[in-house]
Amino acid sequence: MEIKEIQDLIKFVAKSGVSEVELETKGFKIVIKTGNGHDASRSFEPTLIHTPLPLAIAPLAPVAGAPAAAANDVKPPAPAASDSKYVTIKSPMIGTFYRSAGPGKPLFVNVGDEVKPGSVLCIIEAMKLFNEIECEITGKIVKVLADDTTPVEYDQPLFLVDPS
Repeated sequence: MEIKEIQDLIKFVAKSGVSEVELETKGFKIVIKTGNGHDASRSFEPTLIHTPLPLAIAPLAPVAGAPAAAANDVKPPAPAASDSKYVTIKSPMIGTFYRSAGPGKPLFVNVGDEVKPGSVLCIIEAMKLFNEIECEITGKIVKVLADDTTPVEYDQPLFLVDPS
């Protein structure tokens, strides 16, 4: 489903007056909930979608015989020596970063927590969909790099994990 089709569907649902629409096709599921028929004082429970999180991968060494990099290529700053042993967990999408499932709810992870593949690290909200971001490695959370309820960009570092 294309983004334009999703936007059109959202507009149609908003105009129709229904409070919830769920559409599921092969490999794709979308749930659209509107405020219609809901008391504004009630708490909002997000719709959670599991999204695999890519791991940070070190660049490969240059291949023999490959052309040398141009002199004006910009090199990213080298990570601090103390951070080099950690794996950086990055955002797989653009959205709003949340450390818990809702106000007053416990944080998914804190510094010092042990994580394993499948552990929920955070939620990223994109287009009113709440996506659970899961860990793909075993280790310990060393640092949380994003602030709760702030916008994050694609590939932005979110967590440092000590895999040892």
